[in-house]
Amino acid sequence: MVKKGFFETEAGIIPVDWNSVRLLDMAQLLNGLTYTPDNVKEYGLLVIRSSNVQNGQLCLDDNVYVDCSVSEEKLIHKDDIIICVRNGSAALIGKCAKATSDYNATFGAFMAVIRSENAGFIYQAFSRGELQRQIRKHSDATINQITNKDFNGLYIGIPNDKKETDRIVLALSDTDTLIENLQKLISKEKNIRKSCLQHMFPRNGQQVPEWRFPGFTDAWEKRKLGEVTQITMGQSPDGATYSDTPSDYILVQGNADLRDGWVFPRVWTTQKTKTADAGDLIMSVRAPAGAMGKTTYNVVLGRGVAGIKGNEFIYQTLVKMDGEGYWKRLAAGSTFESINSDVISCAEIFIPQNVDEQNLIGAYFKSLDNLITLHQRKLEKYKMIKQGMMEELLTGKVRLM
Repeated sequence: MVKKGFFETEAGIIPVDWNSVRLLDMAQLLNGLTYTPDNVKEYGLLVIRSSNVQNGQLCLDDNVYVDCSVSEEKLIHKDDIIICVRNGSAALIGKCAKATSDYNATFGAFMAVIRSENAGFIYQAFSRGELQRQIRKHSDATINQITNKDFNGLYIGIPNDKKETDRIVLALSDTDTLIENLQKLISKEKNIRKSCLQHMFPRNGQQVPEWRFPGFTDAWEKRKLGEVTQITMGQSPDGATYSDTPSDYILVQGNADLRDGWVFPRVWTTQKTKTADAGDLIMSVRAPAGAMGKTTYNVVLGRGVAGIKGNEFIYQTLVKMDGEGYWKRLAAGSTFESINSDVISCAEIFIPQNVDEQNLIGAYFKSLDNLITLHQRKLEKYKMIKQGMMEELLTGKVRLM
């Protein structure tokens, strides 16, 4: 039953004082440029592709240039909506970004551009998933491509009052700005962390790092991981003992049981095999080999992980090795990416002789990690708020009059 004051349209259920408008009656659809490998050059006209559309923004760090000429119409202009209309992954179909300025760039054949005076409202509708929702409504197939016919049959509910439309766009755009600024902050913090890892640990062939805390001058020691830590390889319990009862033993099977670098209980078991204690480090030993986490719980270790008794310095060292692809290189020869106990135990690391220096380095990176995690959780909260706002504002359930 349709709620009083609303009516059902091609665009869904909208307020009676809104209009259901066919997209192409209020917007222009532009198809992307087709080019051949012979056209690709080191310099030339930038081509926006699916990889350049990230988190609703144009990211120009994976660029392709072509030696082609296009009309002014096919260049990207401020407020254009760039949409992925074809991709090998159905999950990427429909992802979009709104250009914040004019670009000396065009867009590839797997992309399309929507150009409209109502671009802000249309972009928010697409961000909500309106394009995919209406296509799926008329088809049971997985979306692998959005055709011109699909665009031709797309309707959007929009207020009659332009002032209300502008208020909706402003409210959602302000939230987008908060999200964008937080994403930039997290990216900056991660870059700081990456730089510190490079400078606060010895580079290849060196025995001391470039940056040190005051008072420490001794060379670091090269040690095997098994000499400075206790390593416990996992052993999976019998499948019949698995449960979803939180009072049973927490089972850690692999990377799926880690979230933001911590064990997140997902599966339980009534059988104890190999175990790790609260405070231990957890390493994934099967694809992806080397991914790291910690546990605040006593857990049972499945065969996809190993438990390591080590301090924060050891944890950060292992995170650095994982980030540099150390374990993946060692696992590359296996049929199923994995590393065994000998590989882990014999891994060589550099370690300060003074435990105080280890603790200072560990504490520094732990504080950075905590800050990044805090901001990542805030980002997820903002994204949930934005999703809720879209559901309320773009359907007229909440009005900004």
